[in-house]
Amino acid sequence: MNRAVLILSAAALLSGCSVASQLSNVGRAPKMTAPEQSEVPVVEASLAMQGAAARTGAAAPPPVPATSASLFRTGAGAFFHDQRASRIGDILTVRIKISDKAEVGNSTTRSRSGSETADLGALLGLESQITKVLPGSVDPSKLVDTSTKSQSGGAGSMSRSEKIDMTMAAIVTGVLPNGNLLIRGRQEVRVNFELREVIVTGIVRPEDIARDNSIAHSQIAEARISYGGRGQLTDAQQARWGQQIYDALFPF
Repeated sequence: MNRAVLILSAAALLSGCSVASQLSNVGRAPKMTAPEQSEVPVVEASLAMQGAAARTGAAAPPPVPATSASLFRTGAGAFFHDQRASRIGDILTVRIKISDKAEVGNSTTRSRSGSETADLGALLGLESQITKVLPGSVDPSKLVDTSTKSQSGGAGSMSRSEKIDMTMAAIVTGVLPNGNLLIRGRQEVRVNFELREVIVTGIVRPEDIARDNSIAHSQIAEARISYGGRGQLTDAQQARWGQQIYDALFPF
């Protein structure tokens, strides 16, 4: 009894926090997530980059001691340099095109029957003593007569269909010892009072990145693609907290 009271109290506290959060957001659009800080390597600016900053009036990055007198410095954009993502902080395009459909069906039927009949016509005269052991009148010719029958059947089916077609950008967050790249991308779009969020993480091979610096989701190893949202429409599709607690605790 005490355990049930504790569970109900904890559920009430959690639901109270949820209700308070929903009440505080009444009439407000869901907040967007703050951009995460990404690690970016120090790059020695080229002469072209410094000239572009001077023409636009933008603040030039802090000077980095030059390691050589070459016009084509390490890390600077170059005409003959491969512009595909390869280092921490680089950006590449992820093409997500999921069109999955799965149908699974199975049925099982099992049937078994059996019967057993035994009689004891003579057993060294001991058959006459059976009436003293078993109650009532016993016919030795029909001493044992059993019959069994069992039957079971089951059927099940599952159908699933998913479709996502979109393009988003991801940033390289790490480089593995074998050269593979760790990527992470996050995109949030808010329309009125509903916010849609897409998160993509995984590992890609530099060789799989196309010439246009893009990669398909099917070429991402350990891919984690999350497509969801939060807001008024999402809240309307969720069962009320009381119903969720009832479904979790009701044993039947």
